[in-house]
Amino acid sequence: MQLKIMPKKKQKHLSAGGVPLILFLCQMISALDVPLDLVQPPTITHQSPKDYIIDPRENIVIQCEAKGKPPPSFSWTRNGTHFDIDKDPLVTMKPGSGTLVINIMSEGKAETYEGVYQCTARNERGAAVSNNIVVRPSRSPLWTKERLEPIILRNGQSLVLPCRPPIGLPPAIIFWMDNSFQRLPQSERVSQGLNGDLYFSNVLPEDTREDYICYARFNHTQTIQQKQPISLKVISVDELNDTIAANLSDTEFYGAKSSKERPPTFLTPEGNESHKEELRGNVLSLECIAEGLPTPIIYWIKEDGTLPANRTFYRNFKKTLQITHVSEADSGNYQCIAKNALGAVHHTISVTVKAAPYWIVAPQNLVLSPGENGTLICRANGNPKPRISWLTNGVPIEIALDDPSRKIDGDTIIFSNVQESSSAVYQCNASNKYGYLLANAFVNVLAEPPRILTPANTLYQVIANRPALLDCAFFGSPMPAIEWFKGTKGSALHEDIYVLHDNGTLEIPVAQKDSTGTYTCVARNKLGMAKNEVHLEIKDPTRIIKQPEYAVVQRGSKVSFECRVKHDHTLIPTIMWLKDNGELPNDERFSTDKDHLVVSDVKDDDGGTYTCTANTTLDSASASALLRVVDVPNPPFDLELTNQLDKSVQLTWTPGDDNNSPITKFIIEYEDAMHDAGLWHHQAEVSGTQTTAQLKLSPYVNYSFRVMAENSIGRSMPSEASEQYLTKAAEPDQNPTAVEGLGTEPDNLVITWKPLNGFQSNGPGLQYKVSWRQKDGDDEWTSVVVANVSKYIVSGTPTFVPYLIKVQALNDVGFAPEPAAVMGHSGEDLPMVAPGNVHVNVVNSTLAEVHWDPVPPKSVRGHLQGYRIYYWKTQSSSKRNRRHIEKKILTFQGTKTHGMLPGLQPYSHYALNVRVVNGKGEGPASTDRGFHTPEGVPSAPSSLKIVNPTLDSLTLEWDPPSHPNGILTEYILKYQPINSTHELGPLVDLKIPANKTRWTLKNLNFSTRYKFYFYAQTSVGSGSQITEEAITTVDEAMASRQVDIATQGWFIGLMCAVALLILILLIVCFIRRNKGGKYPVKEKEDAHADPEIQPMKEDDGTFGEYRSFESDAEDHKPLKKGSRTPSDRTVKKEDSDDSLVDYGEGVNGQFNEDGSFIGQYSGKKEKEPAEGNESSEAPSPVNAMNSLV
Repeated sequence: MQLKIMPKKKQKHLSAGGVPLILFLCQMISALDVPLDLVQPPTITHQSPKDYIIDPRENIVIQCEAKGKPPPSFSWTRNGTHFDIDKDPLVTMKPGSGTLVINIMSEGKAETYEGVYQCTARNERGAAVSNNIVVRPSRSPLWTKERLEPIILRNGQSLVLPCRPPIGLPPAIIFWMDNSFQRLPQSERVSQGLNGDLYFSNVLPEDTREDYICYARFNHTQTIQQKQPISLKVISVDELNDTIAANLSDTEFYGAKSSKERPPTFLTPEGNESHKEELRGNVLSLECIAEGLPTPIIYWIKEDGTLPANRTFYRNFKKTLQITHVSEADSGNYQCIAKNALGAVHHTISVTVKAAPYWIVAPQNLVLSPGENGTLICRANGNPKPRISWLTNGVPIEIALDDPSRKIDGDTIIFSNVQESSSAVYQCNASNKYGYLLANAFVNVLAEPPRILTPANTLYQVIANRPALLDCAFFGSPMPAIEWFKGTKGSALHEDIYVLHDNGTLEIPVAQKDSTGTYTCVARNKLGMAKNEVHLEIKDPTRIIKQPEYAVVQRGSKVSFECRVKHDHTLIPTIMWLKDNGELPNDERFSTDKDHLVVSDVKDDDGGTYTCTANTTLDSASASALLRVVDVPNPPFDLELTNQLDKSVQLTWTPGDDNNSPITKFIIEYEDAMHDAGLWHHQAEVSGTQTTAQLKLSPYVNYSFRVMAENSIGRSMPSEASEQYLTKAAEPDQNPTAVEGLGTEPDNLVITWKPLNGFQSNGPGLQYKVSWRQKDGDDEWTSVVVANVSKYIVSGTPTFVPYLIKVQALNDVGFAPEPAAVMGHSGEDLPMVAPGNVHVNVVNSTLAEVHWDPVPPKSVRGHLQGYRIYYWKTQSSSKRNRRHIEKKILTFQGTKTHGMLPGLQPYSHYALNVRVVNGKGEGPASTDRGFHTPEGVPSAPSSLKIVNPTLDSLTLEWDPPSHPNGILTEYILKYQPINSTHELGPLVDLKIPANKTRWTLKNLNFSTRYKFYFYAQTSVGSGSQITEEAITTVDEAMASRQVDIATQGWFIGLMCAVALLILILLIVCFIRRNKGGKYPVKEKEDAHADPEIQPMKEDDGTFGEYRSFESDAEDHKPLKKGSRTPSDRTVKKEDSDDSLVDYGEGVNGQFNEDGSFIGQYSGKKEKEPAEGNESSEAPSPVNAMNSLV
């Protein structure tokens, strides 16, 4: 099916409801504009407004423009009669136009040309007429001279200051100002009415002034007129009574109240009911102004209905109700209610909405071909209903020439079988008492073949998935039928996909990529055919694929918004950034590039909505993000102290700006200018919603306060300090703390305390009353008053006696509360008795348990701190290594009567004694008790070396263990070969008698490296091992091969070259040494001494010994440092003891034999002996040869 418009086919997209089909067709045909090159009746295109108010100071211009073919001629009527412009030299008509210009600037008056004007445009096809144009000059008259008496009112009375402006044209705009041209403030109490009067619901003394002036502004002439100033004086009750007493000698004076409070009454409108009439489409304004004391509040309701939500507005402090675009539905009763604390009053306004005529169907131009039929419709409504009258060519149709092709049927003219002579202009007039409507519509009878007015080959570019509208403006008479085709093959377009509008436009509701192509519009009527091609391109939409995001930043920082755009490659987008729908500030802090907006050094004003807009020639896309600028709050201000009492005060402040982050709390600090000037201390914290705080105060403090606000960002700067507030002195309310009584000598008691600071003193003259007495005696309290100290010494006390102690604060006002007594003790002395019944239980070879009986408490003569055990080794059970071992100590806290001695030497004799310890020192020692430890495993042999290596044997020499820890039973030797890949061979075990210190291994492999593991045994078990490696020598055949190689010519040449280089180096070094310098090798030797002669360090893997109370019987040398085996193939082990393992709870220490303490016990567990040199070098003939040299 082809998509086309036929002259008699109804289109579904422009349905006219219940209007008959013939009427719809008339509208459709009339919608066509007749090209100006075709004959057509006149059409008024521009005219002056119906009510035309002119400025009398300027020339009068009355406009009337029209088009037609042939061009129309113009004529005017004035007040219903022909206006002959040729007879008035001040009046001219613009060429090619009907516009009149009346030159009153040179001479004449505007009032002379006041009247009703109407323009007629005429050609051979008919005549069109304009509206009746009422021309009136604007007026701005002066106020009449009047004498205004001063107004004197009592405080609280109501008042209306009349304005009554002169009647101007157009009406003046009224406002009240003073002599300085400053508008007078208005409020719910004082406001201006719609009539311009100034209403006071009640007057106050501040209303007194002499320059209440009403001004009238006439906008048309840009002039302002003013009324004479009005003087108002509001007097109080006392002033009124004085006036009455002085002038009238009246004894009935006014009461205490300035004016009696009263319920509301209306100042305007008067009475309980009123009526208001308004025209449809205007703004309905209803006003109620009431007086009363206190000032009434106004409310509005509509009886039997609700106020329209989107058209209702309140003005003048709700005293004026306005409804815009009023219609007949807004008629009804409106009630205003004035209410105060003493009552309420109502007023009902009955509203009637009338209507000047308005169009329902206005007549439209009608183009017909000879023999066709048509209709003109003129349908209007109004209240009251308007009267419809027809004119043809400006003449009432009743007296116009008869036309057999037309028939009048009320508001409709029906045309049938029209001819060229039927062409004319018809006027429809709809009028009622409130106004009129006048419309021109022509009937133009033409016979014209189709023509297409849209330019050929127009290119349309449309965004995908949006409607595409392809124009085909046309004209023809009869009306042509329109068809659309796509592509060169001429395929017709179907209605189910496309929409064809009455004006020929083809609509593609949702254009897709495949909609691209060439479209052809064809217009046909019985007189011919016309066609036109247009082109359609579909573009990809512009999209924002990365939108700016909501940001919260702190003031002074930097923020960046990102906006990435995807668009059709043939369209070039323009990226624009907006702030709050306006341009970005002209500030260098704002910078933009292709995808980003960056704001540096963000300020408070930068907060808002930032929008990224991408515009192309066809579409646009935008995305927005909110920037919230936050910061720590501004400091509070306006600190004020109120309710000042002896021990409390109320602090009030005004919060600073929260900088877009709500304040969570306020921190209050104080400064004591008397005792700690310049130091601020925490006083209190309150919620962020509070602006007052009740603060507790201390006596005798010169307070200043400051407040800080805190939000999620941080804390504000402190506020300015408040005024100072000095509280009265009072007795101290607290006593010193940390009171103690301890003796430093056996015959004294030292009482100490933490003194009060100046803030705690509560007054001048701070002192302390120190009191003491024996706890278990009947003595009275002994007291002394001291000042500026924190210690007092009581002499001549018995040794270690409990005392009760009190320290009480006092000042010039009085004493602090009675303090609680604290117990202390006089000085201690050394204990007098040694522990008894000391006995030892040996647990194993390194651990023993000691028991003793406690001493009597009185013999301690002090605070019992514990018991201290001294123990030492007397001699070894093996009779070897006889030397005195240092004494060690262990302390056991409290009242313990037993303890463990760890880290003992196996197979040894020990002695010990026990002493009691108090704060002064140790008591006498108990009788020495000896004990013996059983055997243990030995330490590693002291050394191991390999001597006299041969082709198949190695000799081992060693020293016995330094700590045999028992009787040695035998030595165990294990060895295994190591091949060239460092793999270990089979392990061989060998037992050697305990009395041996040398052993030779035979039948070994030549030129082979062996690893040896050597350790001693007692009856308890095996001790720690020592390791060593050695190599057997090479055989003679291998040596001869080495010699043969050495006799080769190339080898001899190489060796000579090396020797020559060494000789040259030695000569250079000798020369430098003679000059006093150091050659590099010497410097390295100085920096890195031979490890064989360097002393051992703590981190070398060796362990320190217990310090002895007496000199050892024999010297101990530290092991040599270094990981390589010494040249004599010996490895030595250092003596060591087992470490303590926290058996005792007390402090470990050492004592000399005389009992003096010299240090704490700290033993370290002996490490496993280091293995010998385990060279990874594989055996080679050259190495073997070198070992033989």
